[in-house]
Amino acid sequence: MNNLSSFRRYCYSLILLLLLSFCLPVLLFAADNPAAHPSFSVTVTGKGRPMLLIPGLTCPGGVWDETVARYQKQYQCHVVSLAGFGGQPAQANMPEHLLQTVRDELLAYIKTQKLNKPVVVGHSLGGFLGLWMSTTAPEAVGPLVIVDSLPFLTAVQNPAMTAEMAKPMAEGMRKQMTGKMPIAAQRQMVAGLITDTARISQATRWGQDSDVRTVAQAMYDMYTTDLRADLGRIQQPALVLGAWAAYKAYGSTKESTRAIFAQQYAKLPQHTIEMSEAGKHFLMWDDTAWFFAQTDAFLKQHAVAKK
Repeated sequence: MNNLSSFRRYCYSLILLLLLSFCLPVLLFAADNPAAHPSFSVTVTGKGRPMLLIPGLTCPGGVWDETVARYQKQYQCHVVSLAGFGGQPAQANMPEHLLQTVRDELLAYIKTQKLNKPVVVGHSLGGFLGLWMSTTAPEAVGPLVIVDSLPFLTAVQNPAMTAEMAKPMAEGMRKQMTGKMPIAAQRQMVAGLITDTARISQATRWGQDSDVRTVAQAMYDMYTTDLRADLGRIQQPALVLGAWAAYKAYGSTKESTRAIFAQQYAKLPQHTIEMSEAGKHFLMWDDTAWFFAQTDAFLKQHAVAKK
């Protein structure tokens, strides 16, 4: 009888250990609290090393669908959609410093979710946020993939431009943005940034579905924030992917555009700049094979620890 009781206790202990072995990985992940980051929502797909994907102006996280499909078997993809962009509900009480708030909430999300130095992939405004997160908390973020973004967009024409000098222009732009852009004008603008007709239609819809006040404030914040002098704080390697074909009609060349990127990223310690031959602004859509080849090689070279 004692032997039978001992055997039963052994079996119960074994079952308990097996249950814990399945439950433990779940317990290690903190449940997301959307109320803690009202400036964005997150969709998590896949398993493996953590990857945070941030879209650009007026785009929801769906802009990264093909990228997630490629990497979800090796990476746990945390796809961000900013409030007010691409049909996402706008914040009822938008903060005065919108992008700074997004930055801080993203860093808090990384901490609460216990993401170990996630790869950050950001397009345009998303790339700017990735850089800003990295200058603010270099130890929190892993390798950066920056897709056609600059640390101070306003200085493209004049490298001597300062954030203070940019404020009057940015304020004038913000005041003018009081209503939705006519759809024909929106489509014409988007057509300068994307090659594929179906993609142009999609991005146009996202623009029409975006909250004008949120877009205006995001643009103001980006135009008046200069990260160039702070890039030296960034500890992680960065892949910077640039486009020039969209600006060819205005006299830009691949060499002249690369020079702008090189100048703006001069203080970033570990970075590689690669220029697409034919892609416009949405490089993950316009030059997909090249985008994946560059990103694959970079991620393989700079593998990071699992979550």
